[in-house]
Amino acid sequence: MNASNLLIAPKILKALQMNQPVVALESTIISHGMPYPKNLETAIEVEELVAASGAVPATIAIVAGKIIVGLSNEELGVIASSTGVEKCSRRDLPFVVSQGKHAATTVATTMIIAHAAGIKVFATGGIGGVHRGVEVHGDVSADLMELKQTPVAVVSAGIKSILDIPRTLEMLESYGVPVCTYQNESFPAFFTRESGVASPRKVSGMKELSEVVKCHFELNLQTGLLIGNPIAKEYELNPAVANQTIAKAIELAKEEGITGKDITPFLLSEVNKGSGGKSLESNVHLIKANASLAAALAIALTEDL
Repeated sequence: MNASNLLIAPKILKALQMNQPVVALESTIISHGMPYPKNLETAIEVEELVAASGAVPATIAIVAGKIIVGLSNEELGVIASSTGVEKCSRRDLPFVVSQGKHAATTVATTMIIAHAAGIKVFATGGIGGVHRGVEVHGDVSADLMELKQTPVAVVSAGIKSILDIPRTLEMLESYGVPVCTYQNESFPAFFTRESGVASPRKVSGMKELSEVVKCHFELNLQTGLLIGNPIAKEYELNPAVANQTIAKAIELAKEEGITGKDITPFLLSEVNKGSGGKSLESNVHLIKANASLAAALAIALTEDL
């Protein structure tokens, strides 16, 4: 990506030039993950949380065809409240930019833009992956390919619960992407702490995590690095209820013929309905927890340099 394609907010540019800790934040969770105005409130609160931690938040999106690193509150409002905001992955970038559209960036696209801007740490909710029933429809998120080829440390609450987590972790292993879990033996499953799959690696605290991430960049491995941060116990969904609700949502999606980029927002919406709104509360808390951990990591990496 040519630097001329990027509009980096002055405060972000200054922070990067002065080697201050910066945390990239995606915008799909704003436009397609939560209803308005909860999405805008959460986006602002997450930025404030990162800033209070001592790092600089940089929410990324495309506004009127402009790739922006570090949205203003007004621009956050545009992404949160406008109709027709596209969900933009790598393949969509040339269309939304050339056609002057509003678009929220997925994990994959946020990684691309963060790396182009020089940001090493990125906080999201959960990553995409291999969808259940992949042997029939072949649906695999572009997030995995981006983790294979874009060197950014991604802090998430694991792989979204609606996905096939064991197959996703197998694919990440095949791609050579380092994966670890922060202070937990099991890899997290977004709405729940335990996925039933052992994490490839566990890191015991921030010192160990920052050393691993720093070494990853020094080795110039040219892949991303995925850090699973389990949701706090008090905010996780009951695993049995979550699995039952997800299974019903997947069946409904099949019945209604929902596929492609529309499937994840649909499934998350159905899970929220099925959980009586509790999954939305969980989503809010997990993105805040991930942003806090990412801020601490960004600070630790800056201090190590």
